[in-house]
Amino acid sequence: MMASAKNDRRRPGTIWALNLDEPRTAITPLLDVSFRRIGPESVSLLAAIMGDGAQAEILRRFETGRRCYVALVNNQLAAYGWVSLNEEYLGELDLRVRLLAGEAYIWDCFTVPAFRRKGLYSTLLMYILGELQTDRLCRVWIGADSDNKASQHGIARAGFHLVADMVLARVFAMRLVCVQGRPDTSDNLVAEVRRAFLDDRDRVWLTAVEKAETSPYRTNLDA
Repeated sequence: MMASAKNDRRRPGTIWALNLDEPRTAITPLLDVSFRRIGPESVSLLAAIMGDGAQAEILRRFETGRRCYVALVNNQLAAYGWVSLNEEYLGELDLRVRLLAGEAYIWDCFTVPAFRRKGLYSTLLMYILGELQTDRLCRVWIGADSDNKASQHGIARAGFHLVADMVLARVFAMRLVCVQGRPDTSDNLVAEVRRAFLDDRDRVWLTAVEKAETSPYRTNLDA
């Protein structure tokens, strides 16, 4: 049984963290860009990128306290990122990120293809971090697909630290998800990752049904 799991081990995601009292290096984008937080009045702006069918989902996110920050180039939406302060559902892994007071989780970030490779993703993250620090938050989490090197580069450039991997193993009709800390990550921080992403458990059993493609609103992070 364990042999079967071992033969199917994968690392579907990387987990990054940043304490907001850490110093951060300023980043200069390659375009003249402005950043701001938007609200329900901008649903049509977001729907133009996320798809017209996403309007109800966008409104639901705002109504449930999610925040959205955007990058604008010549008043055109170039990138966006969502932030949760309480909990967030990871549809691709069927898990919930559960946050403590003072924590935030950045998710569903997207850069319009025409504006990629211009440093917008990193600078948008930097802007979000500054806003969250102003709101006196203390720690921010973010994740990225293991094979999305562009996203990971942008996250690292914004100052985040790669602290753990999500490890997925299949055992017959079940999936086992666990957290594996990086070699330079302290045991205390790995425990915090498990607390936030696995609800303070060492591992979580899931059904074998793959859910990565079930949400029409899941987008890939891209620098």
